[in-house]
Amino acid sequence: MARLREQYEKNIKSDLVKKFGYKNEMMVPKLEKIVLNMGLGDAVNDRKVVEKAVGELTAIAGQKAVATIAKNSIAGFKLREEMAIGAKVTLRGRRMYEFLDRLVNIAMPRIRDFRGISHKSFDGRGNYAMGIKEHIIFPEIDYDQVDKMRGMDIVFVTTANTNEEAKELLVGFNMPFFKNN
Repeated sequence: MARLREQYEKNIKSDLVKKFGYKNEMMVPKLEKIVLNMGLGDAVNDRKVVEKAVGELTAIAGQKAVATIAKNSIAGFKLREEMAIGAKVTLRGRRMYEFLDRLVNIAMPRIRDFRGISHKSFDGRGNYAMGIKEHIIFPEIDYDQVDKMRGMDIVFVTTANTNEEAKELLVGFNMPFFKNN
């Protein structure tokens, strides 16, 4: 079992019950999935960019990433319908907890001038979204093989009903929020 999963079962669950007074164990919020997404504007001109990004995202996630395609044509962006323009992967279960562990303990400390993440990126329903400017903060990416720095979006989907519950859940996983929040 993943280290963070054990931590959730032993410590985080009981802390959330004490703080919010849940009557049933099933009411306690949990992390449902983590979605990683890379949007690639360069893919309009070069199709190999998508293949490279899918490979890098697969290495980061430890699970096969898929290319995302455009639903509509947009002439101003030279974008055609069904053209590959990004990559995404959805993590659940053991891989999700392992990715979260690597993100919090290895990748985030490698971000330049890192002071914490914002508490304002909750969506009102207990989900949290954050962006990373450089994907090379992950140790799985070989800096010498990277042709261009790419950013990525990371979305944490929880079963929490409110932002406060979701924030407490993520704080339990040692998510580094700004200190003054």
